[in-house]
Amino acid sequence: MFGLAYGDALGKPTEFMEYPAIVSRYGPGGPRQLHGEPALVTDDTQMALAVGEALLEVRNPDAARLEPVLRRRFLAWAYSPENDRAPGMTCLRACGALAEGGPWTEATQAGSKGCGANMRVTPVGLVPGLTDDQRAGVAQLQAGMTHGHPTGLAASELTAYAVHWLRGGLAPADLLAALRDRCDEQRKIYRGEWLGELWRRQPMTDSPEAFIARGWDECAAALDKVAAGLAAGRFEGDPCLVTGAGWIAEEALASALYCYLISPDEPVTVLGRAAASSGDSDSIACLAGAFAGAALGLGAWPAGWQTQIEYADRLVKLGTAWD
Repeated sequence: MFGLAYGDALGKPTEFMEYPAIVSRYGPGGPRQLHGEPALVTDDTQMALAVGEALLEVRNPDAARLEPVLRRRFLAWAYSPENDRAPGMTCLRACGALAEGGPWTEATQAGSKGCGANMRVTPVGLVPGLTDDQRAGVAQLQAGMTHGHPTGLAASELTAYAVHWLRGGLAPADLLAALRDRCDEQRKIYRGEWLGELWRRQPMTDSPEAFIARGWDECAAALDKVAAGLAAGRFEGDPCLVTGAGWIAEEALASALYCYLISPDEPVTVLGRAAASSGDSDSIACLAGAFAGAALGLGAWPAGWQTQIEYADRLVKLGTAWD
């Protein structure tokens, strides 16, 4: 969780900058120091905290118990005075519809696969004690409540499992293949107990299996770009040119994985590379930071950052509960 927040804070000032301007200001390695007391984060960390705190509240989640808590947490974020960090319009529109009290499957922005679906899913990978079905279902539900596109669901599940596997000791060198295998294994599995009739919101989709397969196929293609980029071995320059700008879910996952897997034992380097990107820099860096933090633990980061980062008390609460 701290890795996510650190990446978010480092990517915050570079999100809307062109790559040459980032390099001119920070050098080719990107930003490597937190600034501010506290160092401010964006809606990425704010919404990840909302998901994490919902999971503290609902210890053995199913859709019926978790959905109203997620709704309440998302609305608290949406109407908070601290929601002033250029939040995504998909999340704001969906929260506006959720506030009306109808079914979440009607409130969601069904055509959106923006990265807001998976920038906040890290807690689902970290929380202990979930079954495989629960972890996948929670990851997809929290995504689907705002971003109803199947690729947002699949990318969120993959992000959660990347965090979960790295936290459990999976070697970074084995991560990409494990994620690619999950795309194949889950391709036709529609989690109706978590998603209800969401699939019917997608135009020209004749079955739940066809709906979810599209998401897994698009994620698989994005993971293949990561593999090709790593194999090429040319890591200088803008990472978004290799794996995409990150504004959409599968590209955010792919670009974060690419930045992380180049140097998985150098977490600050990972964050600098991810923040020095021409696309959605804060989301790419927050996911890359989540991967690095899950694998290496809190001790891998500069010690002073823990008290400098915004929302440190809430991050500590989640980490203490789950460790």
